[in-house]
Amino acid sequence: MTDRERYSIDPANAVQSCLFWSAHVDALERHLSANTWALAAVTVLLIAYPIARMVVPAILHSIVPHVVRTVLNLI
Repeated sequence: MTDRERYSIDPANAVQSCLFWSAHVDALERHLSANTWALAAVTVLLIAYPIARMVVPAILHSIVPHVVRTVLNLI
């Protein structure tokens, strides 16, 4: 038996692992208070907002000129 075989998960264990993890997440969701959920939501928004403010314009800036050139070439 190699070291890799020792740590690989066979399909039966993978399913059991997913079910185990799912049960833990469900238990966590049942026991969190509304204040904790609100704090988590605010934290996610505070992290996501600056990223979106930087990434979305960069994507639009890189895509829109190409689209405009394509449309103008079709005319």
